[in-house]
Amino acid sequence: MTEPGLVAEPGRRLDAAEQHAVEQFLYDEAALLDRHRYRDWLATLSPGVRYRMPITVSVAQGRPDQLAGLQHFDEDLYGLTKRVERLETDHAWTEEPPSRPRRFVTNVRGFWLDDGDLDVHSSLLLFRSRGDIRPPEWLSAGRRDRLRPDGPGFVIVRREISVDESVLRTQNLALFI
Repeated sequence: MTEPGLVAEPGRRLDAAEQHAVEQFLYDEAALLDRHRYRDWLATLSPGVRYRMPITVSVAQGRPDQLAGLQHFDEDLYGLTKRVERLETDHAWTEEPPSRPRRFVTNVRGFWLDDGDLDVHSSLLLFRSRGDIRPPEWLSAGRRDRLRPDGPGFVIVRREISVDESVLRTQNLALFI
């Protein structure tokens, strides 16, 4: 049954135990990133992962839209691994001093797809503090993930991030969202 105003989603909704498992996976992923455990985070990604954040534009009337073909980033596992390797060096100047992030993941909704993967929608609020004199930064976004069951957990096959602002008020996008 679809609530008024909500678009019907493909596939069967997750039952309570499946919902809990998906939420715990997303919370654990957020904790890895908040603690800068990037190598462990890479292990949550499928070898064929696609990690995208299209550019959001404001329009005169109606809802914000995404600019076709333009992304803040569009990466695969190789690119994400290279970003992690750079963060592990003394040359990651965008993270000097290191960020103190906190990710709030909420409004998780999941649906089974015909191929056995999950279509998972969530909201993310990312807080980042750096140093002592810069003001803190906030980034609000919706995420749509394709998760694949993998043993007792999941792997991320695809992540698409829809930021809620057309002009990002963050100094850089060195963090994983």
